[in-house]
Amino acid sequence: MTNIVSVLNPKGGAGKTTLSVHLARALHLKGQKVLLVDSDPQGSARDWHEAGDGKGGFPVVAIDRPTLDKDIPALTNGYDWVIVDGAAKLEKMSASAVKCAHLVLIPIQPSPLDIWACDSLVDMIRTRHQITDGVPTTAFVVSRAKKGTVLAREITDAVGEYGFPILQGPLHDRTAFAAALTGGSTVLDDDPDGQAAWEVNHMVKQVVGAFS
Repeated sequence: MTNIVSVLNPKGGAGKTTLSVHLARALHLKGQKVLLVDSDPQGSARDWHEAGDGKGGFPVVAIDRPTLDKDIPALTNGYDWVIVDGAAKLEKMSASAVKCAHLVLIPIQPSPLDIWACDSLVDMIRTRHQITDGVPTTAFVVSRAKKGTVLAREITDAVGEYGFPILQGPLHDRTAFAAALTGGSTVLDDDPDGQAAWEVNHMVKQVVGAFS
């Protein structure tokens, strides 16, 4: 069976593309056959793929219509993983991405504003759970965290009220991530022994574990 992961957050700048690209690349490096679906009309994942001349090792396709739940099943044959890079502020697109997913990852910056921005997405997922017996599994990923800071207890409590877990270990706001994406690469390729790559691999280990 193909594992489908949708990376969603209605707020722009939450780190969806960074998370999606690095998740896809990490899985590819583990020998998995991966497809990355860019559902954002801005096409950031496609731009990354073109900048690297496809060196990521996996295809990137565009589906920027709210038909992901119908289109993706037709594309899964032969793939171990499909990663959906979600679009901001497009509710119908997010709803379609939730419908097709087995796992939804919600990247959030450690800020109350980012938590509150997720209300509509959380409501959408909860509504879906009522008819699917809890599918998709959902978890938050702290992204773009500042070095030397930790999540305040009130932020952790706010996320906890949603009833979804937070993956252990944030992805910090490192220049290495921006530099890698600009060049069509990833931190896993540019500095595989660096701290940024460690953070990605730690996150991916938990994602894989969610399907075990």
